[in-house]
Amino acid sequence: MAEWRTPNPAELLVLDLDRGRLVIELAPAIAPKAVERVRMLAKRGTYDGLLVHRVIPELIQTGNPNNRDGGGTELPDLAPEFFFELPSTGATVVRSASDVAEGWIGSTPFVSQVRPDGSRRGWAAYCAGMAGMGRQAAIGTANSELFVMRTAGRRLDHDYTLIGRVVAGLDVLRGLKEGEIAPDPARIVRARLASDLPVAERPKLQVMDVRGRAFADLVAAARQARGADLSVCDVAPQVRSAG
Repeated sequence: MAEWRTPNPAELLVLDLDRGRLVIELAPAIAPKAVERVRMLAKRGTYDGLLVHRVIPELIQTGNPNNRDGGGTELPDLAPEFFFELPSTGATVVRSASDVAEGWIGSTPFVSQVRPDGSRRGWAAYCAGMAGMGRQAAIGTANSELFVMRTAGRRLDHDYTLIGRVVAGLDVLRGLKEGEIAPDPARIVRARLASDLPVAERPKLQVMDVRGRAFADLVAAARQARGADLSVCDVAPQVRSAG
């Protein structure tokens, strides 16, 4: 098995900010309707010119056409997609205890519980770099807003729909000035799927395959270092340049 994989360009959301480039590998298998919405908004240019309007230690927010919390597009709000059926193959468990397991599938860290019939219900773990759909107080109000975790925020688990994971540019977000209203807001110059960009402008990267030996070695090293305190957020598939 190959130790590295090349992401599908149709599943890479490329946000070119005035401070640098952010690349999110989308997770359509986890939240198909939310990912479809984000793809559509990127294709029609909705995110172009919008501000990163909120920057707090835990996360950043963007994607509202009014450049502040609250609001959205003319499109209907989305139902929550908090849970998914864990496939029988392809998932790598990092930590297990009783009937609960934590691990990775593709670029998504997950937690799962075993049902009486042996099937597993999973939900995304909001580790650093995870991207989700913002919403209002009601759970069915996600529309266009996006947030990206600058640090782990597990309080958000199974409460916000996950759309993917940052695979390049998290350092750009960590360098932004903080504020509930960002004091020096970054701007999205252009948001597109990599598949809609000229080949020369597409990100050239590879992600470590969580089914491979290299990732297993990372997990083993993290387990030795952390012991019983190991969390799924303590280890993540690495990303490397393919240029």
